[in-house]
Amino acid sequence: MTHDLLQQAYGALQYNRRRTALTMIGMAWGIATVVLLLAYGAGFGNAIHNIFSSFGMKVMGVFPDRTSMQAGGAKAGVQIKFTLDDVDRLASNVPYVAHITPEAQKEGASIQYDSRAFNFRVQGDYPSIQDIQVLEIADGRFYTQEDLLRKARVVVLGSEAKDKLFSGKYAVGDTIRIDGLSFEVIGVAQPKMQEGDSDINRQLYIPFTAMSDLKDTHYIDGIWLDYEGDQYEQIERSIRSTLASHFGFKEEDKRAVHVFSMMKQVHQFEIITTGLKILLAFIGTLTLGIGGIGLMNIMLVSVTQRTREIGVEKALGARKRDILMQFLAEALAITFTGGLLGIILSYIISFSVGTLTLYSALAKHGEAGDIRLIISPGTVLVATAILTVVGLVSGMIPAIRASRLDPIEALRYE
Repeated sequence: MTHDLLQQAYGALQYNRRRTALTMIGMAWGIATVVLLLAYGAGFGNAIHNIFSSFGMKVMGVFPDRTSMQAGGAKAGVQIKFTLDDVDRLASNVPYVAHITPEAQKEGASIQYDSRAFNFRVQGDYPSIQDIQVLEIADGRFYTQEDLLRKARVVVLGSEAKDKLFSGKYAVGDTIRIDGLSFEVIGVAQPKMQEGDSDINRQLYIPFTAMSDLKDTHYIDGIWLDYEGDQYEQIERSIRSTLASHFGFKEEDKRAVHVFSMMKQVHQFEIITTGLKILLAFIGTLTLGIGGIGLMNIMLVSVTQRTREIGVEKALGARKRDILMQFLAEALAITFTGGLLGIILSYIISFSVGTLTLYSALAKHGEAGDIRLIISPGTVLVATAILTVVGLVSGMIPAIRASRLDPIEALRYE
């Protein structure tokens, strides 16, 4: 039965090759549009993931401020100040913490090398900041726990800071002066994505203990940590609860302590990305639907042209189901042949296009945030499912009409 249907479908397609070819082209273009739009949505999501992962995905920054609510006998406006004890407190009480570090910063520190002098930000942390903020090293190394313990005056330069101080000269092993004190350059960081006037690549990184030579570090500027798992909301609540209990402010007082959560930003963009994917899939389906309408029209014309043939088949004993399956098979043959050509076309276009500019137009070193058309097996499966639905709907209406023709009237048709 199946073999006969395929033979009949092939014969019908051969009967009018030009019409069949044009219909297939319409279906191919429609399915290629669906695949490419879905691939763009997947590429956009991947670009957003790359942007956030370059700064660390599961990262939280905790920064002190002033209370904005009265708590107990304390009035609003009390200044919260962090010390190293608070770092230990969070490490002991907050679940899933993987790395944690205090941070002390000095804005506009005087940086000198030979006759060159600039004002850059200097950041003092534990060595774990490298894992927390994904600081990759281009030359040399990052400072270690040993450097931290011996209060070593060593420094890792941001890529732009190195270029300004040393130009094309090799920096590792040389010495610079920070506020008049000598520091040995032990590493140069890989450039990070940098928007507008951001100074992220002009920062200098030194051990937290060495920062005490530049400023008083009894009170720290903030705490950075990363964590395991995906319970970022639970971790944020635990941070606020732990600090509120110690400092005596209300846990819901968001101004007392600011908690920056990268995953919260990621989650917001994931919602936008999902919405974009649904919109693109809807647009692609409408485009493919236009090709489906063309297929339906062609099949209706085919039913009209072959009315006498249908009458003969029914007179010889063909059932409604047989006629229905015959024309539906022809429609699906056109659909899936065009679909196969469309998927091949979409792969050719995606490889030809390469990368579409997105984040690199807004940020230096932002190439990883550009969009590549990603055609995954899941994308092809979704497109095939849409194609199948469109093919069935487009082929079913003409097939039902053919199956319902009265055999006597069909035989009289001229």
